[in-house]
Amino acid sequence: MSYSHILFEVDAGGIALITVNRPEKLNALSGAVIADLHQAFERIAGERDIRAAILTGAGEKAFVAGADIQELAALSSLEAREFARCGQQVFRMLETSHKPSVAAVNGFALGGGLELAMACTVRFAAENARLGQPEVKLGIIPGYGGTQRLPRLVGRGRALEMLLAGDPVTAAEAWRIGLVNAVVPQAELLNYSRAWLGKALANAPAALGLVMEAVDVGLNAGIEEGLRFEATAFAVSAATDDGREGTRAFLEKRKPAFAGK
Repeated sequence: MSYSHILFEVDAGGIALITVNRPEKLNALSGAVIADLHQAFERIAGERDIRAAILTGAGEKAFVAGADIQELAALSSLEAREFARCGQQVFRMLETSHKPSVAAVNGFALGGGLELAMACTVRFAAENARLGQPEVKLGIIPGYGGTQRLPRLVGRGRALEMLLAGDPVTAAEAWRIGLVNAVVPQAELLNYSRAWLGKALANAPAALGLVMEAVDVGLNAGIEEGLRFEATAFAVSAATDDGREGTRAFLEKRKPAFAGK
């Protein structure tokens, strides 16, 4: 499968590395990039050998510095709505995947870039990273989920502080408020991301997917619906071969051998 603006490679451990590859534009999200990401996320979902994903940006300056403003400025109101809905749907594909994903934020993550990072399972930032939603400075608002995901991650007050002022925060501040999960030297960012995924992928695949789905259901539907889903998902996990293997291995004081069944 070929892509015009992203790089896609899969390592021996089944981790896909997706690199937004427009360094001359600070990896800005154009319609073509969104289309590439759509194909990439479909591939991740459909290929059993791909177990997880890391998203990052080409170069050392930017993860994704936002939407392509030149492209955005030419849109009519109806076209802009479709542009936003398309991006939202693609990011939601990533967010609801049963396979964990990491945003390796290697520089500026602004506007649509931060929205893409927030759709990942976790976010690790390089020390030089800057994260923000500056849309109001352009007279517009976030369109790829920023007004919805940011409050869920950092709380209403912190989110509105960032959204209304439009100023980016440092990686250290992003970690302090819970926007990123860790801050590491840029040279170590991808290895750190792979190491964390290695820990997650040592566990049963079905359990990983059900945990992520249960969290998503609870956050969106409320605690009562979330608890109902959790009980059902618990029953499903307990009946899998991996669920039986995990409990048996614990009782036998050995490491489980999960088979993904």
